[in-house]
Amino acid sequence: MSLYKVIVTGPFSSGKTSFVNAISDVPVVSTERKITTEDSGIKAETTVAMDYGRVTIDGRQLHLYGTPGQARFSFMWEILAKEMTAFIVLVDSTDPASFPDATELIENFYNIHPVPYLVVAGKADLQGASNLNEVRRGTQVGSDITVMPCNSTQKSSVRQVLLQVIGLIEQYYQ
Repeated sequence: MSLYKVIVTGPFSSGKTSFVNAISDVPVVSTERKITTEDSGIKAETTVAMDYGRVTIDGRQLHLYGTPGQARFSFMWEILAKEMTAFIVLVDSTDPASFPDATELIENFYNIHPVPYLVVAGKADLQGASNLNEVRRGTQVGSDITVMPCNSTQKSSVRQVLLQVIGLIEQYYQ
């Protein structure tokens, strides 16, 4: 069985925890804690270290590590990125103001370890969501990078993203 370490990163409140929870075959290890900053109006809890889940798809075991989205927890990014096989950058497509943060995360993770990655437009099913071309422009990724929609709360949607990641990994490492 092939084993892959996949980082799920993205700006604050982009849906990383939901993404990992939607697909994991094992109970997710979560470090969600009550928000005590001005962001508490956006949501009640945030990831402070990581979310960890595991899923097997077509004989490939993916270890999923969701990162904290807030910059004050950025020390975890480098720790989690060690030995990663690929990474996913999840963006809230209803929040174009967060796209530059996603661009920064792409640069950070790619500089730590240049591996395949894709950009996922989360919340693409919601009213006012940016289309995939707007997400591509907003995150400043080239046409060689896959940008795809995802509903992070739907297992089938998350599975489609992970199938795409598996394809990128197997093409890159062959």
